[in-house]
Amino acid sequence: MALSTETRDKLKTVSTATLCTALYKRGLRNQFIQDVHPLDPSKPTMVGEAFTLRYMPAREDLNGLEVFRNRAHPQRKAIEDCPPGAVMVIDSRKNPRAASAGGILVTRLMVRGVAGIVTDGGFRDSAEIADLAIPAYHTRPSAPTNLTLHQAIDINVPIGCGDTPVFPGDVVVGDSDGVVVLPSHLADELATEAVEMTAFEDFVTEEVQNGRSILGLYPATEDKTLTDFAAWRKISGR
Repeated sequence: MALSTETRDKLKTVSTATLCTALYKRGLRNQFIQDVHPLDPSKPTMVGEAFTLRYMPAREDLNGLEVFRNRAHPQRKAIEDCPPGAVMVIDSRKNPRAASAGGILVTRLMVRGVAGIVTDGGFRDSAEIADLAIPAYHTRPSAPTNLTLHQAIDINVPIGCGDTPVFPGDVVVGDSDGVVVLPSHLADELATEAVEMTAFEDFVTEEVQNGRSILGLYPATEDKTLTDFAAWRKISGR
């Protein structure tokens, strides 16, 4: 099911933390990609459907510089095929010792309208990528070319990224905390629930800032909390 504009817009207003809680309620505990970090935490929230690239360990005789003469090389083809509005997610085997991509390839994604890029490896040209108008997430900077250790092998297949399963078309959301992956069939209901949860959390934050105890407030185990929340929503238009 394609990601709707309405759901995309909702997801841009909620946090990965809130989405992780909503996923937990549904028994999904392993949807937050481990050990990836934003190159620029101030970037707007990243939202898009997953388009995947899988690396395997490189076999040296098959992974020389001449492989890039092939216009169908999986890494180069993925950069040109990733749809506008999608998020490229790379399975780099949690190995940042060689780069998953660099500034030129990520610039190409940005120019093509891709919504973001995530790898459980590292990027070269990381300072340059951080300055680009595209959200990017990795483990740490890495200067060696991907050919050193990684052999690009598959495009848009199920992968693991940071120990999290990612299927093509899953909805990927990234913020300053990191990246969460939403199963595509749950994206609409998760977005709606997260918007509601965010409204309640904003109410709770205001109450706590005003000196109120969290007991009975968070979670809302007292009727007064729900009554106060309803009045807050009416006043705030939330």
